[in-house]
Amino acid sequence: MDVTLAIDAMGGDHGTTVTIPAAVEYLKHFPDDTIVLVGIPDAIETELRALGVQPGVHLRIHPATEVVGMDEQPQSALRGKKDSSMRVSINLVKSGEALACVSAGNTGALMATARYVLKTLPGIDRPAIASYLPTKKGQVCMLDLGANTDCSAEHLLQFALMGSTLATALEHKPNPSVGLLNIGSEDIKGNEVVKQAAELLRASDLNFYGNVEGDDIFKGVTDVVVCDGFVGNVALKTAEGVAKMMGGFLREGFSQNMYTKFAALVSLPVLKAFKHRLDHRRYNGASFLGLKGIVVKSHGSADVYAFRCAIERAAEEARGGMLQHISEHVEKWHHQRQNTGQGAV
Repeated sequence: MDVTLAIDAMGGDHGTTVTIPAAVEYLKHFPDDTIVLVGIPDAIETELRALGVQPGVHLRIHPATEVVGMDEQPQSALRGKKDSSMRVSINLVKSGEALACVSAGNTGALMATARYVLKTLPGIDRPAIASYLPTKKGQVCMLDLGANTDCSAEHLLQFALMGSTLATALEHKPNPSVGLLNIGSEDIKGNEVVKQAAELLRASDLNFYGNVEGDDIFKGVTDVVVCDGFVGNVALKTAEGVAKMMGGFLREGFSQNMYTKFAALVSLPVLKAFKHRLDHRRYNGASFLGLKGIVVKSHGSADVYAFRCAIERAAEEARGGMLQHISEHVEKWHHQRQNTGQGAV
């Protein structure tokens, strides 16, 4: 299935110097797909010329006259910049001209704009940010990673439903296991919201594993880990910080003297494999689940490789019919709960 993707070419810390080379690299691997570069035409054309690339059938330019700043207030961007590259990219998804949008821009502005333009799916109260993290067994889908700092038990149930569906759509797992992030595996642990969420998950038709602790995330105990956005964002940033610290320790240790440098040379294949497995750029691209459209958020500081990974994530979701799967699953669950008198999801 060929897909068309809208790229916010102006977003992120590096703008067109990252987004456009990443889009060009993506098309080298997926030449039948189409990329729509959204932004200020002069800036986009300048970067394309520097790369020696011409716009064509599969690489188009769509004009936008404004850019949302990385430190701009979400409401200011939403109300005051209706022709921003971010807003226009999302509009292309709403109109059906693109199946997904990718942006490295301001997270708050992107979420506010996407929610305003696309709206949430029926039965979903709040969108959630989901991404994949590396584990000993492969990878785990974790959500929410920062969209909702205060959540009810019902919201956590909805996140579990969406995360489970995402794992099924992208990884073709028919019945992915779901873990609820907690301070202990016992049922008596956690605050009241987490305890209530556990009860709802046990009563659901999801493959609920039970409570998982922080270290279980990277053991790969479950396919999906659910938490509120405050906890999820702290866990994510902590994991990234630890990975960078470990990499720094290795570089420092192997560069101390001629003997450690020789040891590094001998260990080079192992070090390369280690670096690849812990390379956070491979997992760049967080999905805004629960919207009536596919929106993928890249790290603002992403380099070309990382941003290309975010584009690939958006394409995978579009090709895998992620949005349709979530819509169908939520609708089915919504009807089941209505029939049992439990109310809407």
